[in-house]
Amino acid sequence: MSASTQVAITGAAGQIGYQLAFRIASGQLLGHGQSITLRLVEIAPAMQALEGVAMELEDCAFDSLEEVVATDRLEEGFRGADYVFLVGAKPRGPGMERSDLLTENARIFSRQGAVLNEHADEHAKVLVVGNPANTNALIASSNAPDMDPRNFSAMTRLDHNRACAQLAARTGHHVSTVRRMTIWGNHSATQYPDLSQATVDGKAATSLVESNWARGEFITTVQQRGASVIKARGTSSAASAANAAIEHMRDWAHGTPGGDWVSMAVPGDGSYGSPEGVFFSYPVRCEDGDWEIVRGLDLDEFSQEKIRITGEELLDERAAASDLM
Repeated sequence: MSASTQVAITGAAGQIGYQLAFRIASGQLLGHGQSITLRLVEIAPAMQALEGVAMELEDCAFDSLEEVVATDRLEEGFRGADYVFLVGAKPRGPGMERSDLLTENARIFSRQGAVLNEHADEHAKVLVVGNPANTNALIASSNAPDMDPRNFSAMTRLDHNRACAQLAARTGHHVSTVRRMTIWGNHSATQYPDLSQATVDGKAATSLVESNWARGEFITTVQQRGASVIKARGTSSAASAANAAIEHMRDWAHGTPGGDWVSMAVPGDGSYGSPEGVFFSYPVRCEDGDWEIVRGLDLDEFSQEKIRITGEELLDERAAASDLM
């Protein structure tokens, strides 16, 4: 095997982190020939649970797993990290306003960004999963001045996958035939799932579905899917979120399938009327460990307005957390 790759996961004893750790250790992120060191990070009260996770990982006897580091110290958890999954975040509690959630998580992610800057590999790929993911990515990046902001992204791949699944079900096709789906903007209820550029088995999606469904039920179903999962199972998405995180990072590292694109929240550059200075989800293609926003798409007024709405929310979030950037 090649030299061990350092993969850090925060919130590693939580539901998403737990799912992530075993799939990464089994080789699903970088391939079975790549040796992995997992650097699992938790808060002090969760360390006993994290030790149990470490025991289970050892008991799996994965060929790809070189070592497990379980710690409540960010400095140790991020040391030499090549890939970082920032999963742990403060959840929204009863009576908590979104602004309160932003403030609490701003403190967490500003600290994480600063420690990444000092201890992670300077070329580390950092994926923010913990919500509010887009703004948490902005905060972490702004506190890591020696790291390229392009090395940070926030996850909208779960929304992307949900949108692909909804379109496939509506058209009676397998999800593998869906291509060129896009999630624009924020990982929130303002996100814009856009099938206007999508194809199903090589045919334009807009020719296969009703316009009122594409601009109505389809969008709201994807926007509210997380809440629907919580209502059904009593807790938030875990396995599907972990799956999306692995797919996001794997495509970022190894490249997107030829001709297709995926959705990633990356530093906004004003493309398609999006705001600059926030992390905004675009259609992107990945190659050689880097990403590029897909250019030249023709968007109608409906799409432009949706992009404006979700962009304004991200600007409001940035203002609310500005003191820690």
